Amino acid sequence: MVTLPLVLQVAVPAPLYTLFDYLPPEGCDSSWLCPGLRVKVPFGSGVRCGFILAVRTISELDPGKLKRVIELVEKEPLLGREDMALLRWAAGYYQYPLGEVMAGALPVRLRKGEKPSFIAGRPGWQLTDSGRKVDPELLTRAPRQAEIIRAMRAAGGALPRDEITAKFGRCRGVLGALGQKGWLESCEIEPGVGNPYPERAPEMPSPPELNDHQRDAVAEISRRHDRFGVFLLDGVTGSGKTEVYIRLVERIVQQGKQVLVLVPEIGLTPQLMGRFQRRIGAPMALLHSSLSEKSRELAWHSARTGEAGVVIGTRSAVFVPLPDLGLILVDEEHDLSFKQQEGFRYSARDLAVVRAQRRDCPVILGSATPSLETFRNALEGRYHHLRLPERAGAAREPRLDLLDIRSSPLEAGISPTLARMVKEQLSEGNQVLMFLNRRGYSPLLTCFECGWTAQCRRCDARMTLHLSSRQLWCHHCGSRRRIDPVCPDCGDPALKPMGQGTERLEESLQKRLPEFDIVRIDRDSTRRRGSLERLLTEIRSGKHSLLLGTQMLAKGHHFPDVTLVGIIDVDHGLYGADYRAAERMAQQIIQVAGRAGRAERPGRVVIQTRHPDHPLLQKLLRQGYAAFARESLLERREAGLPPYSHQVLLRAEAHRADAPSLFLEEAAGLARNRAGAEMALWGPVPAPMERRAGRFRAHLLVQSEKRAELHSLLGWWVPELCRLKSARRVRWSVDVDPQEML
Repeated sequence: MVTLPLVLQVAVPAPLYTLFDYLPPEGCDSSWLCPGLRVKVPFGSGVRCGFILAVRTISELDPGKLKRVIELVEKEPLLGREDMALLRWAAGYYQYPLGEVMAGALPVRLRKGEKPSFIAGRPGWQLTDSGRKVDPELLTRAPRQAEIIRAMRAAGGALPRDEITAKFGRCRGVLGALGQKGWLESCEIEPGVGNPYPERAPEMPSPPELNDHQRDAVAEISRRHDRFGVFLLDGVTGSGKTEVYIRLVERIVQQGKQVLVLVPEIGLTPQLMGRFQRRIGAPMALLHSSLSEKSRELAWHSARTGEAGVVIGTRSAVFVPLPDLGLILVDEEHDLSFKQQEGFRYSARDLAVVRAQRRDCPVILGSATPSLETFRNALEGRYHHLRLPERAGAAREPRLDLLDIRSSPLEAGISPTLARMVKEQLSEGNQVLMFLNRRGYSPLLTCFECGWTAQCRRCDARMTLHLSSRQLWCHHCGSRRRIDPVCPDCGDPALKPMGQGTERLEESLQKRLPEFDIVRIDRDSTRRRGSLERLLTEIRSGKHSLLLGTQMLAKGHHFPDVTLVGIIDVDHGLYGADYRAAERMAQQIIQVAGRAGRAERPGRVVIQTRHPDHPLLQKLLRQGYAAFARESLLERREAGLPPYSHQVLLRAEAHRADAPSLFLEEAAGLARNRAGAEMALWGPVPAPMERRAGRFRAHLLVQSEKRAELHSLLGWWVPELCRLKSARRVRWSVDVDPQEML
């Protein structure tokens, strides 16, 4: 150690697990230097924006080799002590470079070293007096104009232009037409309005009466509002969890505190957003990837300064600075979207619990199908288990039936029995939802003469036929190519699609039921910005009778006229290679089933299967999700799998087939020399899909019943991995608490 006047320890955004020492900039007032400040530093041959972690007087390096900080970006840190501490904890727990973690917690401009932009006003549009009198329900020939007017009204009469674009896509012509009619006029939106959600909508609806279970949940959490506690709000679909959220948020905001609401996907929860918008009497900030960089930065600043009372966002919002945080909500806590699957592989749900504990405030995990990790914590008393066992209002739980299709002829995956039931419900004026979690036309294109199948040239996977675009797509690496006119192997022109996706299902239903309007909702049909919101609005208005789609329709939507849900294929979840497959299947069934019978009309769910006697499926349908979860936990405990153990997955990939395994063999050797007898190492083994996007991949799984011992190993192991020569020949990553083994 060398004693020096002042040394700045800086975290630099780079794929390195080390921190760097720098000297302060020339002529810098030492009183300005404090942890959290952004600094521009020389790094390699360039300049990067790093973060001061500590101000010290010692360094392990030769003072003559220390470089100086180029400049301080600001005099006051953007991140407070609590924010810094959370980021440092997350970087350590998930074993990811701290500089990268800290940079990722800032808006894009700020992580590049630019100064915050506080804009005097933002260009926008507002309703005129005559525009406020227009009934959008009468604009049947101008649906996009109607949508914009509804959004304007919901937002208090005005929206910034970039927010309108984020919500509706390119709509300059539509806005111009509304302006010519005298219904809209341009305006300046005041600073702080960094989102489309105002303090309160002009016409606030009367709140519904709470039932006994809802009242008990609100009372229980309210009693503990001033201290840490984890509450599992375990409510069946349609039980009124959102109303419980709203009542609690209102109370916290009235106390002058902030609320963080995490949702799996903003675009899939329009009802939640709309209800918060109409009911919560506080400025709101919205954070998600569809907004422009400027809008996200303004929303981030409104949260950081305490101006926004409620912050709603996807998983990355768990890091947004909130000086007056009083409550965290995680809606649909079981959703896989809360786990980042690339780069910094954190779980937003788990970090929400850690953040609430550090802040000493309550956190609510809401779900109709809790993850087994959360369910176990509730059963064993670590979480407060609050149940909403009944649907709110007059709605009743739908009837769930299994439909045995083992000897049934199928057309595009639909049995004659299900087809008949669909037509009966549509003829009675009801809506029907058909669920198939596979987009495209067909998952397989083959030649019956020689057995050739369309394979991806970069992955160990078959290509999916998308007939609408006349292309073959790989859903793993994204590569596309035109459909082969003849078999490449034998020249036979009669190539046949096998299996079905949502495109083929749509084609079949249009032929069978031409008199009914059909809408398909999947990633392909909603690529254009604003298209999902438009289609959902049309569904709720009754324009479409038959709805079909993927998991995008499974969660967060309220379709009161849907009386029948048909689930085309669930069997892949019964015998999947991943031990979590059955859990995901059960959650998907219950979530999709929750779309039926949400109003006064009774609902029915029909599940097609070739395994109607499967014990887990029978347990789910006869006794419900809680019984299924208990049975699954028993199986996990007997097998020693999470949540009764803890796992770390070390992944490696390279263009050379042998490089990942060679690296992982060395990594395993290091771990075995250090690990105790209770630590299990499995592998290296090829990944379930060994070649993906032109790279060969392999895995090494480390498992232990004791989390502390596993992380003690990681703290030594990961720096050692960085020193291996074989590590330079591969791209490797550490996944703590992995949710997928792909």
